[in-house]
Amino acid sequence: MSAEIIVIVGATGTGKSDLSLSTAERLARAGRPAEIVNADAMQLYRGMNIGTAKLAPPERRGITHHMLDVYDVTADVSVAAYQADARQAIDAIIARGAVPILVGGSGLYVSSVIYDFQFPVRDAEVRSRLEAELAERGVGLLFQRLVERDAEAAASIGPHNGRRIVRALEVIELTGIPVSGQLPDRPVPWRSATVLALQHPRDLLVQRLDQRVVGMWAAGLLDEVRALIPLGLERGVTASRAIGYAQALGELHETLTEAQAIAEAQALTRRYARRQVSWFRRYREAVWLDAAADDLGEQAYALL
Repeated sequence: MSAEIIVIVGATGTGKSDLSLSTAERLARAGRPAEIVNADAMQLYRGMNIGTAKLAPPERRGITHHMLDVYDVTADVSVAAYQADARQAIDAIIARGAVPILVGGSGLYVSSVIYDFQFPVRDAEVRSRLEAELAERGVGLLFQRLVERDAEAAASIGPHNGRRIVRALEVIELTGIPVSGQLPDRPVPWRSATVLALQHPRDLLVQRLDQRVVGMWAAGLLDEVRALIPLGLERGVTASRAIGYAQALGELHETLTEAQAIAEAQALTRRYARRQVSWFRRYREAVWLDAAADDLGEQAYALL
């Protein structure tokens, strides 16, 4: 194995966690211990388990995991902070003689780790002005402004994530450069990496995603959200807006019925999955694998 890092990416519901576990086990049998580093933005939060499909400790097969349950739900975690912590974990894994496996579907978080990704400066005054405008006029107007100034970034962020829309507009105002232009066409790797990307045919993925949302409600998502409210979930700028959690809050506050909450979460999950696929398609070095292949584990291991 020549690459320093194994990276497993893909849309929600493609089995990234399962492949990371089986790959780690294969490496261990070959005398190469491996540890897994999470790159799912919502799995960083303590207590957000069902709605993020986070592996419970007994499901981790004794494999060490990093960057799970790192922050309280009230935290507003920046990608820059995640980059620093994830890279520190990867450096330590390599220093121990083990193989780091970075796994997740949050494209910006993955990119921040594997590429020479520099974050633009911040300006508190500009940020405050944009946040005030967001609160006063709503996310739709700011999103339309982002579409006009950086259509690619707008497509990646989507029309509902007010925090990231504000950040993108802040960067554009400060630098005069579209956010999508901050990365070169051929990003410079931070460390050598083998990137494996999982995919399902569109119709199969939609079916899996819809079933997954229904399964989360059946598994007790409402109870999980109810328990997180006293811990500050509704004060969490990022956590409270997570797909599934926002809709569960709506149901608990009786602004949505259960059927409406599930349908909205399904629609948002499908939309998010499309953005994930578009993001990872830009990884020119990625090897795309059929997530439903019977020999997926063998195919992946053969590429290492």
